[in-house]
Amino acid sequence: MESLIKFVQDEFVTKKEFPNFGAGDTITVYYEIREGEKTRTQFFRGVVIQIKGTGQTQTFTIRKMSGTVGVERIFPMNLPALQKIEINKKGSVRRKRIYYFRGLTGKKARIREKRS
Repeated sequence: MESLIKFVQDEFVTKKEFPNFGAGDTITVYYEIREGEKTRTQFFRGVVIQIKGTGQTQTFTIRKMSGTVGVERIFPMNLPALQKIEINKKGSVRRKRIYYFRGLTGKKARIREKRS
């Protein structure tokens, strides 16, 4: 049964190529919004908190601060509305899921940039 599901996903679901990113990276996600018959492109820029799942069920969570309120958004990787993903900064963190980032404010909420 699992091989049949994998076969159907590989054959019929179109896959988009996005850059490799991980937890702690600051990225900008451009996605399409439909309002009635009009469409427009909106972007969401923030820090990747986690990447979850594999294959077609892979999702990633982004967190940004809007004033003093933290806003998180979960994006599926195979969302048809996703147009592109830009990596703004590569972050250096020790964990794959940085939930502790939610409780940090001010200077403690900074993530070191990865040296290249």
